[in-house]
Amino acid sequence: MALPVPGPSFVKDELIHGRQPTDLRGHLRAGMTSPSVTDEGWWLAHLWVADDQGIADAIELAPQSGPPPGSPIGALGPRLAGALSGLIGEEDGRQLIRLRMPPAADESRPWERPMLVMLAIRWDPVRASVMSRDELAHELIVGFAAAVEAVGRPG
Repeated sequence: MALPVPGPSFVKDELIHGRQPTDLRGHLRAGMTSPSVTDEGWWLAHLWVADDQGIADAIELAPQSGPPPGSPIGALGPRLAGALSGLIGEEDGRQLIRLRMPPAADESRPWERPMLVMLAIRWDPVRASVMSRDELAHELIVGFAAAVEAVGRPG
């Protein structure tokens, strides 16, 4: 049974293109919660991939040949950071983006977990000063969808 979606997406859902789910549950789409902002300027939000039944499993988004080694966040993180290149703030040469996923029921099968990502991101101050909250959120959801699609392509 799939987890329910956390609520309506803060921005328009972004369709996930590429591999069709093996159980034909329906069209997959990316969504996100309304971001909260810390006093230090970090955005905190949840990102997800879902269909009409609820949150998709990460394994459904892996290449048909099988998931890559490691965890889904290890495959997704660099792709998301790349998709948002130039928008993410930096400190001491490191991008200010942090991602987590709920634990897998069996960590020896790391791809068998919901595609639900807890995000913390601090935007580049110049970009954040010239873009609205909605524009930043749109860039984030488009970048997340692109990263999810990239994870599903054969290596």
